[in-house]
Amino acid sequence: MTILFDLDGTLIDSTDAIIESFEVAYDSFGETPASKEEIKSLIGYPLDIMFEKLGIKGDKWEYVNAYKEHYRVISRAKTTLLPFAREAVEAAAKFATLGVVTTKTARYSQELLEHMEIMHHFKVLIGRENVENPKPHAEPILKAIQYLNALHDSTWMVGDTILDLHSAKSAGVKSVAVLCGYGEKQELAKHTDFIADNAYDAVQLIK
Repeated sequence: MTILFDLDGTLIDSTDAIIESFEVAYDSFGETPASKEEIKSLIGYPLDIMFEKLGIKGDKWEYVNAYKEHYRVISRAKTTLLPFAREAVEAAAKFATLGVVTTKTARYSQELLEHMEIMHHFKVLIGRENVENPKPHAEPILKAIQYLNALHDSTWMVGDTILDLHSAKSAGVKSVAVLCGYGEKQELAKHTDFIADNAYDAVQLIK
């Protein structure tokens, strides 16, 4: 059995760090920041796509770099594990091989999970820099499966947005949508057969 977890909205709450870093990036170039609700609605997409969808023209990577420079400084202090996330990972590790598949930078993701003392439970972490095509493409999940030498029919993806669910479907694996993050239940239900309140409930469902 293999369980792959998304990060933001699934295992961790980094909303404050993300919004603050967006605001700093906008301010660096004298631009008025997008609203907090607009930013939150796009969490889960890669940063360059988020900035593009928020209307930034020209060199989006300047904004991405400004974001990352600030995020790196504040992320540990302004990120917490979601309720029941630690219990979810510890319970899952007892019967499954675990991985993380995220659109966040892998390096920062690993640092966060090490800081939270749960990184040792994961055998692989696939981040934005590890793939050409991030979620909702199948590539991140397929890369994790290949690394773990896992079987498609015994692999699950646990995530909070339709990006996670589309990626899982494209990769040919089952998914569980969790309601503790950024996705809306009605929309998530259209793209998965299983919905759970949080990551721990998702793990119990899979078990």
